[in-house]
Amino acid sequence: MRTFSTSDLSRKSGDIIASALQGPVSISQRGKPRLIMLSVEQYEALTARDADRRVVGATADMPADLVHDIGQAIDSYLLDITPQP
Repeated sequence: MRTFSTSDLSRKSGDIIASALQGPVSISQRGKPRLIMLSVEQYEALTARDADRRVVGATADMPADLVHDIGQAIDSYLLDITPQP
């Protein structure tokens, strides 16, 4: 997510709007995030009543301990559903 400062709002408004049309933009004030700017389509998708709240990610982007925990959960699940001889 691109980040701009509140002082950028007047100097770079065109760049900020262009970025927000591509994806959410963070606006910071005194180094702290204060606002998120996003397109109407993105806002409507977030506020839709039946919005799909699932998140997709790659294990390559996850912390190693989380990948390990997920792997263990999958292994445990597979052991539970696999018929034993």
